[in-house]
Amino acid sequence: GEESERVRGLGTGADDYVVKPFSVPELMARIRAILRRSRPELIASVLRAGELELDRETHRVRRRGRELQLGPTEFRLLEFLMQSPGRVYTRAQMLDGVWGRDVYVDERTVDVHVGRLRKALGHGRDPIRTVRGSGYSFDESFAEVG
Repeated sequence: GEESERVRGLGTGADDYVVKPFSVPELMARIRAILRRSRPELIASVLRAGELELDRETHRVRRRGRELQLGPTEFRLLEFLMQSPGRVYTRAQMLDGVWGRDVYVDERTVDVHVGRLRKALGHGRDPIRTVRGSGYSFDESFAEVG
């Protein structure tokens, strides 16, 4: 908790320094502030890409203003992919990000839910890109054509 230790910590690359004892609300506020600066899409309440809008607070997805009916897993899957358009995720990474690390689910389950998501998104341009031999990504060019 000494000033020299805090200065050294910040000088060696730390984004922030919390001295014990600390309050959990203050720690959470500091984490949100860092996310807001570095990856605002991780805390934005609404994600938008072209004609697609995902509202994290109301758990609603709209395409061209029309509300889509998604199951909870398909919602989390779309949210996960929309956070990093263009990034290719393996099935294992998607399992960890959507289902969690503590759950055992077969990797092919991802394919089933991607299929359900595509069906729910309806006709038109498909924002989910299949990368053969790798996995899936949210098409980064989808936002450019709306």
